[in-house]
Amino acid sequence: MADVANGKQGRASPLELFDRIAAQGELVRSLKAGSAPQDEIASAVQMLLSLKMSYKAAMGEDYRADCPPGNPAPESDRGLGGAGAEEDFVDPWTVQTSSAKGIDYDKLIVRFGSSKIDKELVSRIERATGQRPHRFLRRGIFFSHRDMNQILDAYENKKPFYLYTGRGPSSEAMHVGHLIPFIFTKWLQDVFNVPLVIQMTDDEKYLWKDLTLDQAHGYAVENAKDIIACGFDGNKTFIFSDLDYMGSSPGFYKNVVKIQKHVTFNQVKGIFGFTDSDSIGKSSPPPAALPIFRGRTDIQCLIPCAIDQDPYFRMTRDVAPRIGYPKPALLHSTFFPALQGAQTKMSASDPNSSIFLTDTAKQIKTKVNKHAFSGGRDTVEEHRELGGNCDVDVSFMYLTFFLEDDDKLEQIRKDYTSGAMLTGELKKVLIEVLQPLIAEHQARRKEVTDEIVKEFMTPRPLSYDFQSFCFDA
Repeated sequence: MADVANGKQGRASPLELFDRIAAQGELVRSLKAGSAPQDEIASAVQMLLSLKMSYKAAMGEDYRADCPPGNPAPESDRGLGGAGAEEDFVDPWTVQTSSAKGIDYDKLIVRFGSSKIDKELVSRIERATGQRPHRFLRRGIFFSHRDMNQILDAYENKKPFYLYTGRGPSSEAMHVGHLIPFIFTKWLQDVFNVPLVIQMTDDEKYLWKDLTLDQAHGYAVENAKDIIACGFDGNKTFIFSDLDYMGSSPGFYKNVVKIQKHVTFNQVKGIFGFTDSDSIGKSSPPPAALPIFRGRTDIQCLIPCAIDQDPYFRMTRDVAPRIGYPKPALLHSTFFPALQGAQTKMSASDPNSSIFLTDTAKQIKTKVNKHAFSGGRDTVEEHRELGGNCDVDVSFMYLTFFLEDDDKLEQIRKDYTSGAMLTGELKKVLIEVLQPLIAEHQARRKEVTDEIVKEFMTPRPLSYDFQSFCFDA
């Protein structure tokens, strides 16, 4: 499974996209001609449409089989041109948008076929838990779902469910963007009082990155310390490394094999875009994206993740009923923007694009002041007259994630938009929010010993209140 918190960056060239579209089109035709299962055809078609959207975004014009890159269509056939630059492209590896406001999430819901988290659903969560909704729900940061109403049905009827999320450990230090799903998952665990399973996909990172096995596993352990520092309940939380757990749990491996048997290579290629030049190992982690333990078929699963991870779980939802398990439900989050703007996500490979969990107070202040993209005007006079643009201002975006007080956030929005608050003043507010947040996290992490990590990563019964139920990892 890819990093649930943040997908990877990467972009194919126009010619590579052109060739992939041609190959994918041929695959769709062969599946239809061979009367392949409808779900397999649908997955292949979805991948074809995604590739065409990516091509349009890259080239500014629609794909044409008779017009490869470098041999442009006549001007009269192109329309107005440039319209493709407004299209967004999202998959587990690439997030691409030309808008300073970021991805158009309403369009993404339609494209992915998920459901919007509306006020009615947020109110139902509040009624079910008796707790005020998390700011991520109140502000639309978690904005889309699959089958959340079924989870609430189960909870209200005293039926068990558990939480699952994950982390692809590609580096030793995590950044604040990686915290988003864990902050929200911690809240879900607290208000629903349910078990949680966290999968560290160190095997996938070994296959995808220039890492040794020891490095990938070492990153998993270090990242687990940051995750534990978020405050998860050790009696209800199991964290596992694929490299460790796969070999020590025959039951887990048997379920992986079951899943793999029901996923064809054409389907994997259609969903994830693998090519003949990819390592064969890359096709193995995706079927492992459904954590099933001890053969229980009556436990529903709720997965909080970023929306770019949805293709993994669309496949999982397709396979689960065929091997006797309920479809997992999902809650999708928006992307956490880079300091340089919402066109991209934060990257662990660029230290100036991110606020890292290891940054000092001074580093945080310098990064925000120097690199945070501003929605302010060119001069103080112009800003006072016309006001700033909160829709593109990264400091304000970050405050929507981390400032708890809704009234204060709204006052900041009004002041900045009216010109009463300057960019430097807005950045100062963000710095004052981030510095203690990171310092407190660092203090908690120092308390996480290797022994504590071992306790979290040891398979054991997890405490669960409903019907004295214990979840065996």
